[in-house]
Amino acid sequence: MNNNEHYDASDIQVLEGLEAVRKRPGMYIGTTDVKGLHHLVWEIVDNSIDEALAGYCNNIEIIINKGNSITVKDNGRGIPVGVHPKTGLSTVETVYTVLHAGGKFGGGGYKVSGGLHGVGASVVNALSSWVTVTVYKDGKIHEAKFENGGKTVQKLTIIGECEPERTGTTVTFKPDPDICDTDIYDYETLKVRTRELAFLNKGLMLTLRDDRDEEDTTGETFHYEGGISEYVKYLNVNKTPIQSEIIHLEGEEDGVMFEVALQYNTGYTENIYSFVNNINTHDGGTHEEGVKRALTRVLNSYARKNNILKEKDDSLSGEDVKEGLTMIVSCKHPNPQFEGQTKGRLGNSEVRKLADKVFSEGFERYLLEHPEEAKLILDKNMTAARARVAAKRARELTRRKGGLELTNQWGKLADCSSKNPAESEIFIVEGDSAGGQAKQGRDAKTQAILPLRGKILNVEKARLDRILGNEEIRSMITAFGTGIGEDFDISKLRYHKIIIMTDADVDGSHIRTLLLTLFYRFFKPIIEQGHVFVAQPPLYKITHGKTFKFVLTDEEKDAYIASLPENAKYVIQRNKGLGEMDKDELCDTTMNIEHRTLRKITIEDAMLADQVFETLMGEEVEPRRKFIEENAQYVENLDI
Repeated sequence: MNNNEHYDASDIQVLEGLEAVRKRPGMYIGTTDVKGLHHLVWEIVDNSIDEALAGYCNNIEIIINKGNSITVKDNGRGIPVGVHPKTGLSTVETVYTVLHAGGKFGGGGYKVSGGLHGVGASVVNALSSWVTVTVYKDGKIHEAKFENGGKTVQKLTIIGECEPERTGTTVTFKPDPDICDTDIYDYETLKVRTRELAFLNKGLMLTLRDDRDEEDTTGETFHYEGGISEYVKYLNVNKTPIQSEIIHLEGEEDGVMFEVALQYNTGYTENIYSFVNNINTHDGGTHEEGVKRALTRVLNSYARKNNILKEKDDSLSGEDVKEGLTMIVSCKHPNPQFEGQTKGRLGNSEVRKLADKVFSEGFERYLLEHPEEAKLILDKNMTAARARVAAKRARELTRRKGGLELTNQWGKLADCSSKNPAESEIFIVEGDSAGGQAKQGRDAKTQAILPLRGKILNVEKARLDRILGNEEIRSMITAFGTGIGEDFDISKLRYHKIIIMTDADVDGSHIRTLLLTLFYRFFKPIIEQGHVFVAQPPLYKITHGKTFKFVLTDEEKDAYIASLPENAKYVIQRNKGLGEMDKDELCDTTMNIEHRTLRKITIEDAMLADQVFETLMGEEVEPRRKFIEENAQYVENLDI
């Protein structure tokens, strides 16, 4: 080390004000990709939601303007316009230019706040090319403008008058293209969250409009007087409920508001989503734990008292009572404590007791007052318990007892020689003939091949015991090495790339959807952790003289043809089957890591993915027909 090297206080950089946000945007909005871009919208919307939670706002508009700026309007009280005692600036300028300034920090502004970070307005300002804030208050229209990462270019100024009764805040901002990787807003992404916020805040009207589309001048309005009960109804729209009504329970204690809505359906999967102050707690927490604990206890108690469960019978498990359950848990807390790296888990211990109390008292009363529906629920629970026992026996068959005896016994898997999961990949290939080509063309060190014979079982319509009786699915479970259900362990995954390779036709698309449904339902962590891919075989082979070229898309095809000499003769062959290529062509175009194209499967929104799977693979025919009609143009490329 050079002891003469200069190092003193002048070398410690102090980032002042909004400069820190521009220097490290990921610390404030999570990421600078498309998710971060949309996160900016919710930081502003959350401020309007806070006004709604406080009881002062019932209408919020979100508008995508031409040029991809965003406008958020509300009819709340309007940001205070007086001079802030600490900063000497107007309160509007303080909120938009000073980090951690806002009503949610002082304790007097909002009892409950939906803003997770409490820095929304100033962060959006810091990461925008320009921001205009308009406040309607006391019969006057006030306006402030900011540019170039939050610099004030127009101090708060009265620019006109309005009706004395009109109040609210309108914010328009344009994200800085130098900060985010993209500045193009996606309407559907905004729509999903807007709808969710409407469900979670009953009575609140949210309107989303895309002014980039000149034909759409009205937008869509989301307004649900039933709140989370309507959320459950929406999630169950493609399912068959076994109760006629949705159970909605709520209570409040020490400023903490808690509510839960639930309904059982004839399906086999649970769909439980929990929220705190409108924030989705992906990893659950005390509010969810309290409800689940009470659910299991109350159903066991009711079953024993009514002789549905005999003394000799084992108690119903948590898994038994959640089968076919759709449930929304929502908690509004004045001081939520979030845990985990992603802040996706509620840690407040007092909420567990409140959730248990509210749910158990209300659910016990419901079962007593609705004996016929209680019997339907318990019948489903008991059937699930019997299936769990059968599944446990079937699961024993899939446990590895050293090597890959089970899979080798069927003669299907051509394993790779490498035992390092990080470099190993397995191709799930449609058909024995394509599987044979893939086995000949693979890199035997790192690439394993598992051919499937025909279409696998639709797991959306089967319980685990039947699923484990399916030979094709058992071969995958054994090959993956992770186990399934209670035994699932992602650390035992033998291949860090699981690649689905099917034909580019309707049958191939169907098989791909069946596989993705299986993975989503029973191996979800392998999707969440980025281990599932779809291979993209070339769509066309273009032959020109003695040369040929494979292309993936129509656009590539048109570009290649345009590059050929005028009057050149060429032949276009559409490849619908993997078996149409010889082993060298299959290897070079679809398997060789130097040339192939893989599409990673991700789950950005689990609830949306769940609905797509339910629509495509569930019992209800009419929603599937409607979905296919509306999305016919996308069918060839339909995955999640």
